[in-house]
Amino acid sequence: GDYGCTFTYSAQGGTNEQWQMNVEVSEDNGLFSCSIWRPQGKSYLFFTQFKAEVKGAKIEHAMAYSQAAVGAQTDIPLKQEEFEVTETTVSHREGKFRFELSKLVVVAKTPRDEL
Repeated sequence: GDYGCTFTYSAQGGTNEQWQMNVEVSEDNGLFSCSIWRPQGKSYLFFTQFKAEVKGAKIEHAMAYSQAAVGAQTDIPLKQEEFEVTETTVSHREGKFRFELSKLVVVAKTPRDEL
């Protein structure tokens, strides 16, 4: 529809890693979410940069993780200083990001037509 999510990155290493991307819109079209993750849990890619950008909505909440949950393990979030969130993007923070990324979740609010 009117919403989109783009994930761009630069990374080194890793062999045949499987990644997934999910884009969902809530039933009332009020929220839009975008998730990018490695279902196997931890990624062994050495990420030099990453950016997720939403189109047609404003970011309400975003979180980046160095490890995605798998089995008994839980998601391990990046430290807040490692990435930055604006109205439409989530990206690595130069000099602070520690090159590990296994999951990225963005929840954005869609513009509402006021009656």
